[in-house]
Order: sequence, then structure tokens, then C-alpha cells
Amino acid sequence: MTHHVRTVIRRISSVVSGSRRLSGRRFATVAAALVGVGCVIAGVALAVTSAPRPAAHQSPAVGPPAGSVLPALGAALADPRGSPLTSSSARMSSTPRVAPLHGLKQADLLIVAPFSLSAAVRDRVGRLAGVTDAEPIEAAKVRVNGAYAAVLGVNSSSFRGYAVKPVASSDPLWQGVAGGGMAVSYDMGVLDRIRLGGTVAVDGVNAAQVPVVAFGTVGIPGVDAVVSDRVAESIGMPAGNAVVVSTKPSQVNALARRIRSLVPRGASVEQLVIWVSRPATGPAGGPAGGTASIVGSTLGTPVPGGSFLSQTQLTALVQAALSRRGQPYVWGGDGPSNFDCSGLIQWSFAQAGLTMPRVAADQALTGPSVPVSRLGPGDLLFYHTDPTDPGYISHVAMYLGNGLMIQAPEPGRTVEVVPADFGSQYAGAVRVDPPLASQVAGRPT
Repeated sequence: MTHHVRTVIRRISSVVSGSRRLSGRRFATVAAALVGVGCVIAGVALAVTSAPRPAAHQSPAVGPPAGSVLPALGAALADPRGSPLTSSSARMSSTPRVAPLHGLKQADLLIVAPFSLSAAVRDRVGRLAGVTDAEPIEAAKVRVNGAYAAVLGVNSSSFRGYAVKPVASSDPLWQGVAGGGMAVSYDMGVLDRIRLGGTVAVDGVNAAQVPVVAFGTVGIPGVDAVVSDRVAESIGMPAGNAVVVSTKPSQVNALARRIRSLVPRGASVEQLVIWVSRPATGPAGGPAGGTASIVGSTLGTPVPGGSFLSQTQLTALVQAALSRRGQPYVWGGDGPSNFDCSGLIQWSFAQAGLTMPRVAADQALTGPSVPVSRLGPGDLLFYHTDPTDPGYISHVAMYLGNGLMIQAPEPGRTVEVVPADFGSQYAGAVRVDPPLASQVAGRPT
């Protein structure tokens, strides 16, 4: 089992007592809480002092858009062929020395606040029974080239073990971050047309031009970029306002409750390993068909015949999606006039009165899997398109029937209806179960 699979989301088919869903990165509680993709960095948005760059999907000058989600943690070094790739600035000999990787750690919980957490709070958390590691970091939504992004400030030497193995093992990436650069998620880098080796304008309390030293995905949904503690401080992110906690998966729920009793008012405790449940009945009230688990990006047991949605809901969401044909793709766009892939899905379901999570990796957790032979209109198709983390679900489309799908594809193109793609990047399909989708999105019905 890969580190990515272990650290993302587990779903079980029967109701789990005390289970709690947090999305793998919903930065919304600290703004409304550093998910994707998935934790809460949105509320730690930093005031902008310089003029924001224009962006089709940017929000008001202060504070991220409501419901924005934390994160999928960005970071690996790779070109589209998967070869290691860093800018020359990542190799500068004058940068601080980064310690070698000493094993991988599992990111199970995230504590985040819109203010610095005291050393006493961090110490109390670290001494709790069951805590195997507690890593202080900075976490906030800031503008990067004019658009809000969930950014972490980290100590490269101690934080790198929380990344997926290929990223954690990349000395050039962490050396580049320690030297003052930014590692951005593969999606953010490619889809927002950021130039590797160039610079990005970061607007926090203070503005800065930060070199981009790497593209990639570290496997924590929702985080868009990683910088050093020093860079985080220079742009005004609250020092040590977040802590990543590692524990045993079986202890996550209980430990989260204990930590909530220790942190000050205003701080949020979010689960990065998520146990969510789906109802004991299947579509149309039929049997659930056995265990239907989704671990990380692995789709679960096929759904029986029928749908969780009414015909009225299906018609509304499909028609909503079709009404957006020709609208431009914009990374981070969530409608109504521009979209990225998961933004189109979330918006379309909303027009039918249905709640969906924001990022594709979370949307893959919203129902049981459907074999190609039994696909129906409104089912969601998922794809692995990120060479830096081949197991991560990074693209979603909606099946329309008759072998067609609708998608928001990539920059420079528009929302389009095309033949459904079941090629090498196809990860599988799910049939959306509204109560489960709402649970994953963090707003249980």
C-alpha cells in the first residue's frame, strides 16, 4: 500500500460509530478553517497590499471565496513524461542544507488557526498518547499570480517525510524550497501555466517574487504550493499557525476529539485520513451490494442497477452541464462563466440542488463504482493525469450516455462534449450518492 493511499481517504460501507468526514483539504473552516482537494486554509487568507494581478477566477481583494478548500499538497519534480525536473535555482550551493529523508510519516490530522499556535499547545499535542509525530507549519490562502492558492510554509528537513515517496525522496525539490523557492502542485503548474524556473507574484501581507523550483503533487489533497518557513514569514503568514499530526489510523477519530479539547478557540482540527460511510441501502432502496470502499484513489465495489438520484435531479444536472458548453477552461474556475474540471461538476450538481465536494479526488469518493457496461447519464468518470503521482485522481468528466461525456479539459480550450475516454488514464467511474457526497463535502445532510 503506497504512502499516498495510506494518507488520503478511507471509506467504509456501513455507518461507523463516531466516524467523521473532513475533506482532504477544506481550508474553509478557518476562513469560513489549509480539500482539491480536500482541511482549512481558506480562512487564513492574507490581506493584499499590492495590486492583484487579473485572473478570470480571482476573488475579492481580501479573503478567499466562500467554501474554498484547502488543499492537495503540491510538490514533486517532473515533466509530463515523469522525468525529474527542477530549475537551476533548486541546485544553488548557497542554500541551507536539507537533512536526508529518514522514513515516511502519515499525515492524519491537521490543526490550523488564523493565528500562531503557542509552543505550549504544540507540546501538549505532541505528548498525547497515540501521537507519533507533530510537525509545526504555516498554512494560509494567499494570492499567487492573482489567484488564491493554499500554501504551506515548512521546514524541508522535517516536513519532507509527510510527502508521497517520490516527492519525499527528491533532494533537489526540498533543497529548492529551503533555498527560497516554491514547489507548486502539478495541476497548478501546468493548468495555470506557471513557468518552471520562472517566478510567481505572491501577495500576502507583504508581496514577493518567488522562484518556482518544482512541479508536482505530494499527495495531500487541496494544497497548491509549498515554501520554506522563511518565505512564509516574509510574506506575512502567521508563524506556526498549523500542526500536522501523525498517529495510527485506528486512533484518528478519538485523537481528533482529544486535540479539539486542547486547542484555543478559533483553531480547527481536521482529519486527513477520513472515514466516511454510505447508507446501508443501495440505489432505489435496494441492497448495497456488499462493502463499497474507496481508499485513496481506488474506486470501490460496483453499484447495483438503478440510481441514487431522481430523474428530475439527473435531468437538471445534465442540462446544467450542457448549458456551459463553450465556456472557457480556467484553473480554479467554478462557474458560472469559466470552469476547471471539478468546478464544472460541482456547479452542475448545485443547479440540481445537490452538494458536491470541490476537487476531483474528493468527488471520486461520492458513490460506489460503476463498470463501463452499466454507465448512465450523470455518472462521473475519473482519470489519472498527474505523472508526479500516478495514483492520484486529477481529472473528472460527466458521462452523458450514448458513449459521450462532457468535460472542462485544459487551458486554451472550452467546456466540450466528446466521446467518453476509457484509455490508459481512465481510473473508473462512480454513481453519486447525495448523502455521501454531502458528507464528503463537509456539510452532512
